[in-house]
Amino acid sequence: MGDLRGEWERHATEWIAWARKPGHDSYWQFHRDVFLGLVPQPRGRTLDLGCGEGRVARDLAALGHEIVGVDSSPTLIAAGRETTPEMELHLADAAELPFPDASFGIVVAFMSLHDIDDVDGATREAARVLLPGGRLCLAIVHPLASAGSFVAREATSPFVIEGSYLDERQVAGTFTRAGLTMTFASVHRPLQAYTRALADAGLLVEELHEIGEPQDSLAAASSGRWARIPNFLHLRAMKPGG
Repeated sequence: MGDLRGEWERHATEWIAWARKPGHDSYWQFHRDVFLGLVPQPRGRTLDLGCGEGRVARDLAALGHEIVGVDSSPTLIAAGRETTPEMELHLADAAELPFPDASFGIVVAFMSLHDIDDVDGATREAARVLLPGGRLCLAIVHPLASAGSFVAREATSPFVIEGSYLDERQVAGTFTRAGLTMTFASVHRPLQAYTRALADAGLLVEELHEIGEPQDSLAAASSGRWARIPNFLHLRAMKPGG
C-alpha cells in the first residue's frame, strides 16, 4: 500500500479549503454533533490525534476541552497554528507520540485512523498516553461503506462489493463540489482490524454507533441511497483502571 502521510501532505491545501467551507461536507451536514455527543466531559487534557487543520480541535476547545493536537502533515499543522496560535499543536507520527504515559484524559481520533498507515501503532500510542479510566473516541468511514459502492445514483441502486470485504487495501477518490476539489486517500480495513487493535492495546469498547445519512439531509433528499447503509462508525473505548 502507498504512503498515506505523503498523500495527505500533497493534498493538504485542497483539504484546508474543503474542511473550512461551512456546510460543505459530511462533518457539517450530519455527523459532527453526533460525534461530539460521544466525547465525555473534559478530564485533564484532550489529545486530538490526526488533528489536520484543527476543525475538530476548535469545536472541542469551544466545549471546554484543553486541546493538544497532533498531525503528520506540516502544511496542516501550519494552518492550524496560524488560525489558532494559542493551541498546542505538534508535528508528529501518531504511532510515535511525543508525550509521557498517562498524559491525557481523552484521546479523540475523528476520521483519522483510516488515514494512518500504522493503525495498530497509533492505537497502542493512544492507549499509552491515556490516563487509567480515560477514553478514546474515534470516528472512521464505516468499513462497509469503504468496501464497495453503489452502481448508480438512484435511491434503490444496488450496493456492490467487488473483491473481498476482509482484505485491507488502499482506496482513493477525487471529488469536486461547489468549485472545490479534494482527493481522499485512505485504507479500507474490515471492522475486526480496528477492534483487534483496540483489544491489543488493552482498551474496552463502551459504545458504538453506525451513522447513516439522515432522511432530511440535503444529500438524502437528492437520492436517499446513503440512508440505507452506514456511512460512518463512531466508537468510544475505555482504558481500564482509575
